[in-house]
Amino acid sequence: MGRSGARRLWSRAPGALSVFWLWPAIAAIAGGYQVFAFLACLRMLRPVRLNPPFTPGVSVLKPVRPGDALPEESVKSNQEQDYPEFEVLYGTVGAATPNRKVGKLIELGRQAKYPVLIIADSDIKVPPDYLRRVVAPLENPAIGLVTCVYRARAEHMAGRFEALGVATDFMPSTFVAPFVGVDEFALGATMAVRRTDLERMGGFAAIADYIADDYQLGRRIHDLGLKCVLADVVVETHLTADRMSAVWKHQVRWARTLRFSRAAYAGLPVTHATTWALLALLSGEPWVAAGLMVVRYAMAIMAGWVVLRSGDVLKLWWLIPARDLFATAVWCAGMFGHTVDWAGERLRLDAQGRILR
Repeated sequence: MGRSGARRLWSRAPGALSVFWLWPAIAAIAGGYQVFAFLACLRMLRPVRLNPPFTPGVSVLKPVRPGDALPEESVKSNQEQDYPEFEVLYGTVGAATPNRKVGKLIELGRQAKYPVLIIADSDIKVPPDYLRRVVAPLENPAIGLVTCVYRARAEHMAGRFEALGVATDFMPSTFVAPFVGVDEFALGATMAVRRTDLERMGGFAAIADYIADDYQLGRRIHDLGLKCVLADVVVETHLTADRMSAVWKHQVRWARTLRFSRAAYAGLPVTHATTWALLALLSGEPWVAAGLMVVRYAMAIMAGWVVLRSGDVLKLWWLIPARDLFATAVWCAGMFGHTVDWAGERLRLDAQGRILR
């Protein structure tokens, strides 16, 4: 079907405005987001400026699922830190709470001895100056939580496909967040807080019922009148999915968790440039489609390779459109349902994202 035929087909839809006239606005919004995310990536490339004298004692809390094997290189990187006084605590058991991870944090918090607590995924690999760079922003009393962006690695193709989305879609949205007024975010890979602020917000017990413990921690610290900020360090996490069905379940859990946490979930498709490019192409607007894909790829390479240094972004660049369309399908699935699969369990959530007992 030619371009003019496509326009006639769309314009015949009863009671609908011709989609041809909507494409400039849709393309501007979708493409504009990609450009904005590209610019936000540049901020992550600023030179690191540390204040060496600020080195309070730090307790790193790492909840571990029983039976999980921790990569030796990850454990070693956390223990060999260029930092004067710290401890790394791993925990496999904890209080009986709906969110089992938080139950372990409650127990680890009791054992921790230092004034700054870092809640971190058990399997992350970190650079030698990780603690210095994460703790440094807390010297400012107006900052209450510091979190880290991350890249993901995987051995299986399914996991690498998921990691591609982390590097080129999810993390860029985190870079953008501070510029659009979202300052209550926290990423579970790393969250650093003062013990006194944690106690003021009600401790770990205050978030023990929620599926999105990281978001809830950030929101409650923000409610104290404190800022949540990104550290200028990238950590590395490990994805174990070996089948696309596992990736689907994991991503839908994330999507539903986000839906219950933030009202902005319904607007996420505006970031899906590939989906809009495909619709533009099908409606006879190849130049609109091409323009969207140019800015999409520019942002993906900037975020995934230049900022996060994820090698798979260059190796699997040709899969970025497929992964973007997959993300749109996940978003659709996330719009409905109140259950998530987590660590082999099916959990039911209420409208606020609390786990129902």
